[in-house]
Amino acid sequence: MAGILYLIPCTLGDVPAVLVLPQHVIEVARRLKYFIVEQPKSARQFLSSLGSEHPIRSLHLSTLNEHTNPKELPGLLAPLEAGEDLGIISEAGCPGIADPGADLVLLAHRKGIRVVPLVGPSSILLAMMASGLNGQCFAFHGYLPIAEPERNKAIAALEAESIRRKQTQLFIETPYRNEKLFSALLAHCRPQTLLCVATDLTLPSEQILTRSIAQWKSHPIPRLNKHPSMFLLLGTS
Repeated sequence: MAGILYLIPCTLGDVPAVLVLPQHVIEVARRLKYFIVEQPKSARQFLSSLGSEHPIRSLHLSTLNEHTNPKELPGLLAPLEAGEDLGIISEAGCPGIADPGADLVLLAHRKGIRVVPLVGPSSILLAMMASGLNGQCFAFHGYLPIAEPERNKAIAALEAESIRRKQTQLFIETPYRNEKLFSALLAHCRPQTLLCVATDLTLPSEQILTRSIAQWKSHPIPRLNKHPSMFLLLGTS
């Protein structure tokens, strides 16, 4: 009988796991010996902090990230096919949600392997919950273009789509470019468009603010540089 593939959430930053993960999730992660991880070093630190039942050096960690060749995916499932349970851990948050893992999970389904998602923090859902924007219709777009002309076109297109569909648009940026994205949103969105900025989610420094573009312009620029942030936009006609 094949093992179970567990999708194991991890913390979104330097915060004790017990504050954001259910005890059941911690117990599952503690007992597993086989993992597929985005970054082995940080995964070992995370598993060590949970109090793994096994010596950290004895754990079997395979890597799955943006550099993984698709031809390697079947081999990653070998422990499952040998009857061992296996866990996927991404770098932050939930595997398969804006993180590597989806292709491997799909392959597991095709092979008839049971997939079990475990409860944990997702920056996308936490930001959506706390924004006050439309949670009935929303879309996550990942990163916007870096180059200014393309980024500005993307912002205009997202705002127009948001107005047309009454859809909340979510996106992120590399933390050291957050302030440039924020300034571009203020420069190119309509005054009445609503913008939520959710920063350092689940951390002691967490800040979540929703204001219209006009209101944002009358307040000091928030400290976003090097702070992981989620941006949510809802246009109004």
